[in-house]
Formats: sequence, C-alpha cells, structure tokens
Amino acid sequence: MNGLMLVARREISTQIRTKAFLISLAITAVLVGALAFAPKFFDGPDEYTLGTVNSQQLPLEAAAPDAKFEWRSFPDEQAATKAVLDGDVEAVLVDGTKVITDGEIDSQLGVLMQSIHRETKLGAAGVRVEPLQMESVGADTRYEAARTGIAVVLVLVLFMLIIGQVMMVAMGVVEEKGSRIVEILLSAVRPWQLLGGKIIGLGVLGLINLATILVVGLGASFASGFAADFPPGMVGIVAGVLLWFILGYAFFATLAAALSSLVSRQEEVGNVMSPLTMLIMASYFVAFYATNDPTGTVATIVSFIPPFSSMVMPVRMAATEVPMWQVGISVGLMALAVAGTLAFGAKVYERAVLRTGARVKLGEVLRAR
Repeated sequence: MNGLMLVARREISTQIRTKAFLISLAITAVLVGALAFAPKFFDGPDEYTLGTVNSQQLPLEAAAPDAKFEWRSFPDEQAATKAVLDGDVEAVLVDGTKVITDGEIDSQLGVLMQSIHRETKLGAAGVRVEPLQMESVGADTRYEAARTGIAVVLVLVLFMLIIGQVMMVAMGVVEEKGSRIVEILLSAVRPWQLLGGKIIGLGVLGLINLATILVVGLGASFASGFAADFPPGMVGIVAGVLLWFILGYAFFATLAAALSSLVSRQEEVGNVMSPLTMLIMASYFVAFYATNDPTGTVATIVSFIPPFSSMVMPVRMAATEVPMWQVGISVGLMALAVAGTLAFGAKVYERAVLRTGARVKLGEVLRAR
C-alpha cells in the first residue's frame, strides 16, 4: 500500500506543478465564472404574455419600463386555463382577484403584479387590499428549466473531464513504457501498485478540476442571482456528481491503462484507444439524450447499465427526482463493474507493460501465463 500511495503522490506532485495544469485550471475557472454571468449581461429585456378574464389590465409598464408586456383577453376561466397550459400566456388575471399559472409564477412577475395590484386598489379605495391569489393550474414546473440546464452542463463537464483524464492515463503509461522508465519503477513497486497509483494520482487531479468547476460555478451563480432558480437538493446533486465521476473515471482509466500498455509509441495510442473512446462517446450521447427525457424508458434502463450509468444516472438525478433505490442499485452495479475492470486491467497491464517493441495483441496477453 505504501508503494501505491508513493506512486500516486508522484503523479500528483509531477502534474500539479506544471504550467499546463495551472494555466488550464485558471482558464477553466475564468470560463465557468464568465458563463455563470453571461446571461445577466447578454439577456434582452424581459417579455411577458399575460391574459385577463373579467379584469382590467394592470399598468405594469409604469413600474417596469424595460420590460415588454402583451395582454390577451379570454371569455372565461376555462379558456384562460387552456391557454396557460398550452404555453400561450404565462399568467392570467381572473376577476381581478387571482392569477392562474402553469407551475409557480416567475418571481419578478409575481412581485410586480402584487405591488401594482395593491397600488391600484389603494389609489381607488384607500382601504386594505387583499393580495392576489396565486393558483397553479398545472404541474409545478418551477425548476424544470433549471434542472434541464444543470443536467446539460453536467453531461459536458463529466464527458470532458473523463475523456481528458483517461487520455492522460494512457499517455502516461505509454511514455513510461517507451522510455523504459517503467522497468526502473517496477524494481521498487509491484505492477498493480504502479497502475493503481497512476490512476489515483491523475484521478485526484481530475477531482481538483471538477471541484474548481463546481465551486466557481456555484459561487458565480450566487453572485449573479441565478442560484435562486436552483432546485432543492443541490447538495445531493453535487455529491452525486463527485461520486459518479470517481466511478466512471476508475472504470475508463483502468481500461485506458490496460489498452495503452499494449503499445510502446504514443503515435499508436489513438488506434489502441479507439474502442474505449467510442464507448465514452456512446455514454455521452446517451446521457445527452437523457437530459430531454430523464424519466423515459431508454434513460431509465441505461442508467443501470455500466459504464453508461456513470454519465446517465447523474444526469437523471439532476434533471428529475430519482428514487433512492434506483440510485443505490445503479451505484452497486457500477461498483461491481469497476472491480471487474480493475482485475482485468491489472492482469493486462502486468503482462504487457514490460513487452516493448511491436504492438502486443490483447488476445495474446490474455492467453499468456
């Protein structure tokens, strides 16, 4: 175990002090922060389509001159309800006493309508005014857009981090094998310790990148005010992302190390890694599909199948409420897949990493005693 941690510390200390790592980390932090603030700077004026039933239009323009309001009149509440559910209008003022919406009303619009309603009634009567009753006629879709947005961002982040760290593992294995440094290292540590230390060390660097993205992204979202739209349970979503990154990285990185140990030149890494790269891409595409239909049959089934689950399940957890028993089963199956991959990868790595020269065939390595 000391050898394992020694190799891990070597990988971390070697990579974390390089200019490339520090510059990429800084660029990542700046880009994430900029993206969190971008909508605040590039958003146009707010536009609302509202309706009335037996009500006078509220003079909202006077209190919000930068916003645009379009009013439509409906003959009765039934017609107004249909328009709300169809998405034709965002809210309808009914009988001057209540507002119907599909889910919770936009916070800014709700405050604006309440304040103007109160001012209008006070100016007319000078008496205490009952606030507008807010009534949802559809499902609570308050966090639907935010959840979808978070899920899309998570897909991109997990994909970029996993494929980036996996390629670092592959390049590192080939570099050590091609320069024959691996022969010196294996005189001091066992093959499984060298393999595990490299995976752990580079995985820590991936976690540093992921933590930077999460901290900067959340911090910038709170600073810009967009955190108000975050769904409840963000702590669980963040914890789930960290867990699934570890599981997905461990699976793919182990296979990357095993496959790259078959070659001695970095020019051959792309060829030997192509099946694994295609598997990562397939996981990414399925996860991206799941952002639009997280409760669908395809997304639900694939979220239990390793290694696709490493990207699909965190996306489902961000995009919708997933029962804990489903998460538990998915984590268990992925953990078993990681264990099996570690056993397979360690065997291939141990038998192939010292065989320099021409590319070693995987079948030949597996048949070797």
